[in-house]
Amino acid sequence: MNLKTELLEEKLKLPDDFFHNIQKYKEHLFKWNKIHNLTGAKDEKTVDEFIYDAVFPISFLPKCKNLLDIGTGAGFPGLILAMGLPETQITLVEPIAKRASFLQFIKADLELENVKVVKMRVEEMQSEIFEIVTSRAVTETDMLLKLSENFRDKHSKLLFYKGERVYDEVTPGLKHKVIKTKNRHYLLIGEDI
Repeated sequence: MNLKTELLEEKLKLPDDFFHNIQKYKEHLFKWNKIHNLTGAKDEKTVDEFIYDAVFPISFLPKCKNLLDIGTGAGFPGLILAMGLPETQITLVEPIAKRASFLQFIKADLELENVKVVKMRVEEMQSEIFEIVTSRAVTETDMLLKLSENFRDKHSKLLFYKGERVYDEVTPGLKHKVIKTKNRHYLLIGEDI
């Protein structure tokens, strides 16, 4: 089954240009990856899985006006979410120059008006409140809670893309829920889940 069929089966509300943009993104990613090694995902099947993973939360996330993605890497999940959520301002934080350059290139090439690329560590960023903070494959939950402190308030939601060990990382009393798909555990944290 291909990516488009899988996503349409999930009944995700995606913009009309989503699959066109994803196709262009993949072409650029494979080209850049040969030279710059942006991601370990080297084949189409793996990249499609990453894209599915990245965009699936659109099915359960509340509408939001802004989102911060900590450690976007080659675009997962922040850049993919930006393609799926054109009404949301998305800030991609990526300290590694080659990855930040790639994100900037994709932003320009696909004319993604809702994307801002910040080439620095999240700890160095000016404090700003976001409605949703996301992160995938960066660090464990406690550290992510610490890294996101200056970027959230009591109304913000946190969405961390995790594996099966997610349950070991949740401290007692943390208001959360875990949403599971075949390859991913999404940890959603917030007061009124």
